[in-house]
Amino acid sequence: MPIPFVWIYWVISLTIATYVGAVAVKRYPAYGFAALTGLYIIYLGASQIVAARLIEFDIGIATFIAPASVFIYPFIAQAIDMINEVYGRPMTRVAIAIALVSQILLAILIVMTNTLTPAPIFEFEVAWQSIFTQGLWIILASWVAFLVSQNLDCYVFDRLKRAYPDRVVLRSAFSDVADLTLDSVIFVSIAFFTAGIPLLALIVGQIVSKGIIGLLDTPWFVWYKRYLGDAGPEGERQPAS
Repeated sequence: MPIPFVWIYWVISLTIATYVGAVAVKRYPAYGFAALTGLYIIYLGASQIVAARLIEFDIGIATFIAPASVFIYPFIAQAIDMINEVYGRPMTRVAIAIALVSQILLAILIVMTNTLTPAPIFEFEVAWQSIFTQGLWIILASWVAFLVSQNLDCYVFDRLKRAYPDRVVLRSAFSDVADLTLDSVIFVSIAFFTAGIPLLALIVGQIVSKGIIGLLDTPWFVWYKRYLGDAGPEGERQPAS
């Protein structure tokens, strides 16, 4: 059976992002944090935009309805782990704060441009407005879910790294699953609380799809850690968390 193109694109984009981040940290340490934070923000912004499109996520034994962002958002959990692995918990919190501000600015800029009068020759104004005009509850849900789940990821990863410094897969996989699960629960509960639709099915669909993809990207984090080795950028020991 041919491999769906989405998985080919997913592997390519994940490989590029992981490789670029690793090279920036090791070879250009002065720019490592900025590079990882930039990749983090790009994935976060893309996931916010494509979340408006609902897809069928087929795992063979069951099919779930989920936002298209389930193919993108799990890398956000890995990106925050990549930052945490090298720069520690305090700098990871800085990256989370920067990313949150970037999303607030993204929303403001979209709202600002949506107030402009469309040109008569632009035939897609209705479709554009329907996609890029989100309700207040959805925007609030996205920000709250991101802030809470990412800080949980940061905390869990840091604690596991201190307790089990040699278990790279454990801290990456466990912190990501905790992050993605909490994000799904918070987002759906707030965004669709007054929508009158079954919340449990949406929550389960997001948890399963994000969890699967979040675990599938773990080998890329393992490679990232091995590439950097036990030392930090350019052979220096990593700063204390």
